[in-house]
Amino acid sequence: MAEPLIQFKHFNFQYQAQSEPTLHDINLTIEKGEKVLIIGPSGSGKSTLAACVNGLIPESYPGEITGELLINGKNVLSEGIFERSETIGTVLQDLDGQFIALTVGEDVAFALENDRKSLAEMTERVREATAKVGMENFLAHEPQALSGGQKQKVSLAGVLVNHQPIFLFDEPLANLDPAAGRDAIALIDELTRENGATTLIIEHRLEDVLYRAVDKVVLMADGKILFIGTADELLAGQQVITEGIREPLILAALRKSGVKLSDKKHLSNLTDIDLTSDDKNQVKAWFSEAVSAEPVHASEKTLSVSHLHFAYEKKQNVLTDINFDLSKGEFVAIVGKNGAGKSTLSKLICGFEKVSDGKIEVAGQNLSDLTITEIARHVGYVMQNPNQMISKALIFDEVALGLRNQVSSELTEADIEEKVHETLKICGLYEMRHWPISALSYGQKKRVTIASILVLEPEILILDEPTAGQDYRHYTEIMTFLESLNARGITIIMVTHDMHLMMEYAKRVLVFSEGRLLADRVPEAVLTDQDLIKAASLKENSLFTLAEQVGITDKMAFIHHFIEEERKERRHG
Repeated sequence: MAEPLIQFKHFNFQYQAQSEPTLHDINLTIEKGEKVLIIGPSGSGKSTLAACVNGLIPESYPGEITGELLINGKNVLSEGIFERSETIGTVLQDLDGQFIALTVGEDVAFALENDRKSLAEMTERVREATAKVGMENFLAHEPQALSGGQKQKVSLAGVLVNHQPIFLFDEPLANLDPAAGRDAIALIDELTRENGATTLIIEHRLEDVLYRAVDKVVLMADGKILFIGTADELLAGQQVITEGIREPLILAALRKSGVKLSDKKHLSNLTDIDLTSDDKNQVKAWFSEAVSAEPVHASEKTLSVSHLHFAYEKKQNVLTDINFDLSKGEFVAIVGKNGAGKSTLSKLICGFEKVSDGKIEVAGQNLSDLTITEIARHVGYVMQNPNQMISKALIFDEVALGLRNQVSSELTEADIEEKVHETLKICGLYEMRHWPISALSYGQKKRVTIASILVLEPEILILDEPTAGQDYRHYTEIMTFLESLNARGITIIMVTHDMHLMMEYAKRVLVFSEGRLLADRVPEAVLTDQDLIKAASLKENSLFTLAEQVGITDKMAFIHHFIEEERKERRHG
């Protein structure tokens, strides 16, 4: 008989600073050994629910609680974070807020040190945990000097080392390259099964999480639970789409081709959905309707990178002999494994780092001849971590800051207000315009930083993981806004690990690995090149799997057809 481990009973929570509850009448039972996926749009209450489980609420985020939260049959609402941490290991979405030590080894060992373990035992367990996530060679490195994906792995090692019976992962894929994300999901699954652990995963990337089976899915919206059941039951209906979650691409393609998903029994097995011969023929018929895309005409050059080499403090090159040109109005994705040099390239283009060997030109001007203020008139940069960009207390003031700082601007305060309001509406933040930023979730902070740069309308806009932590609805709103800027001639460059995002919006993809530019291609060519996928730590998406399953040999053309159909639907609302 299943043993209840975590139980919410008529549970409600209202933050001290809010006028309305964030969680409403939550009734949820998670059984021992279950792996549970919690999904929902931004602001649905997922992270608040997680904070109640691990004790951050009410200790760090005070508010009013009614109802019960039982763990192992014990009401834990009176326990502090320390007591709860002995049972629950948490990997936060905001990784920088999780590190406390000067080196990776010390950080992973922190909990063991507090438990007064011997040096020999700490050393062995730290090496064991870091080896499981591929970070055993980074024990002496500073956590803050690591890439986003490497930080994620260190946080995971910090959970593994203490052998807690409950694992809680808040957006575990947000900072990982596609291959590393797939490996992380496999590792989480392995640890859950081998250790008999109970695992809660909060994640927007439904297709990526379903790389390994989950026992239960909980769908939340507006602080309420809308669905509790299996992934198959959820995917057979429309609730995922209705609530702004990106359904797996293979299911989207089947729907477009007219296949009835409600008749399928194993939809969550994305690598081998049970398709009949009629289903396969429907997909082939849909593919046969494909038409050639309109040719893209090159325009004036806006960015040129020539023989670029770069190393930090004369150490081993981070970038080696990079060469490419971008034309005005292009929409480009930069992809590749963690530590490949993608973010470094972005910083060089923005002038945050100085070019030492080679040349970068923006609008025909050598960046080495320009000040960072002059570069900022041409290039805008949205960082991956929103906390590193925010300097104001209120949302409106943060988004208006750049406009107010333009010394030569003739904008009145009324003009600034109009521009800020327009941008906040597009980014889904208008109703919160007078909120303190401290009250926002990580995903909402991300939207604030994007809005603060978008409002300036630079010639070139670089975004480092622009949709990380965003639900599909806000993801689409932001990207639609970027497309509208792109249509007016602004060049968009996205640094991303999200293969869906790359496929849906980029017209061109630059693929990096080990500091080198491996390929410069269209998205469908990248997603069907097995050698390139392996070299750059990318991964095939489920469209590739579907094409194989139904017998379509030209997989690149099949994926291209899906991309064009998606773009057509977006254009026509």
